[in-house]
Amino acid sequence: MALHVMDEANRCLQCKVPQCQKGCPIHTNIPVAIRLLKENKLNEAGKMLFENNPLTTVCSLVCNHEKQCEGHCVLGRKGAPVHFSTIENYISTTFAEQMTAGPAPSNGMKVAIIGSGPAGLTIAIILQRYGYNVTIFEGKDKIGGVLRYGIPEFRLPKSVLDDIQYRHLELKGIKIRPNTLIGGAIGIEDLFRDGYKAIFVGTGVWKPNSLHIKGETFGNVHFGINYLNNPDSYRLGNRVIVIGAGNAAMDVARTAIRKGSHDLTCFSITKEVAASHYEFSYAQLEGVKFEYNKKPVEITDDGVYSGILLKMKTAALQILMELTLSIQQTVLLSQSVRDL
Repeated sequence: MALHVMDEANRCLQCKVPQCQKGCPIHTNIPVAIRLLKENKLNEAGKMLFENNPLTTVCSLVCNHEKQCEGHCVLGRKGAPVHFSTIENYISTTFAEQMTAGPAPSNGMKVAIIGSGPAGLTIAIILQRYGYNVTIFEGKDKIGGVLRYGIPEFRLPKSVLDDIQYRHLELKGIKIRPNTLIGGAIGIEDLFRDGYKAIFVGTGVWKPNSLHIKGETFGNVHFGINYLNNPDSYRLGNRVIVIGAGNAAMDVARTAIRKGSHDLTCFSITKEVAASHYEFSYAQLEGVKFEYNKKPVEITDDGVYSGILLKMKTAALQILMELTLSIQQTVLLSQSVRDL
C-alpha cells in the first residue's frame, strides 16, 4: 500500500498553478499534501487535510475524483492522472489514529445541529474547534445520514463513520441525541428557550422525486433511496432492471446483485451512463448489463412500457425507483419490458 502511494506521489509534477486543486470543490491543497508526504511529514499532511476537510477520510473513498481533482490533473491529458484519492486515503486514515485530543476551550455558547449527514457533521466539527458547545440531533439511531444509510458498505465502510464519531465528536465533547426528531416533542422554539444561540438545519435529501408516470404506486415499486437505507427488507427476485445510470444507480444495482438479484440490467435514458467510469467499470465487472436510450412511460403489473423497442421475459416482477443526488431516477425491474 505505502509503496503504491509513494509511486503515485512521485508522479506529481508540483505544478505552479495546480489544476487538481481547482478541480476540488473545497480546494484541497493537493500539491502541498503530496510534498509533505514525500518529505516524511505525514502528520503535517494529515493535519492539513483534516483542517481543510473534517471528512477527508470519507471523501477519499466516495468523491467523484475522476471529474474533480484527478480529472483536472495535467498528466491525465496524455495518460493516467495522479490518483490523489489513494494518497489522501493513506494520509488521512494513518493520521486519524493519532487524533486523540480533547475539546477546545469553551466559549460558553451552545449550537444545535439538526441532522448528522455530511453537512451537519462538518459544521459541528468546525464549530467545536472555535469552542462552541455543540449538540447534534439525529432522527436515526446512528450518525452519518446519507453517508451511512445511502452509500453501501462496499463503497464506504461503516467503520469509517464510527471512527469519525469517536475521534471527531465524542473525544471533542460534541453531544449526540439519536432517534430525536425536531418538530415533534422538541421544536425549534424549545432549542432557543434552552439557550442555543444558533441552529443549523441539515435534514438531508431523503424525499425522492417521482417519475410522474402511471403505475408508480403499485406494490412492486420502491424508491431506491429507501432500498439503500435497508436492502435486507426487500425481496427483489433474481431478475432486475435498473432505469437510471448515475453513481447512485450503480450503488443500487451492485447492492441488489449482492443481495441475490443476479440477472440485472441498467437502463440509461441517454446514449451513455452518467456514473463515473470507475463505478461503471465495477458494475460491469460484477455482472451488471446496460441498455441505452431507454425511458419508461408506464409501469404495469406485468412490466414497464418503454419508448424503445426491447423485449425481456422474466419469471417475477420487481421495480425499484431511485432518486440520486444529481436528480437521477433509477428503477429496478424484474419482469418484462414491453414496447410502446
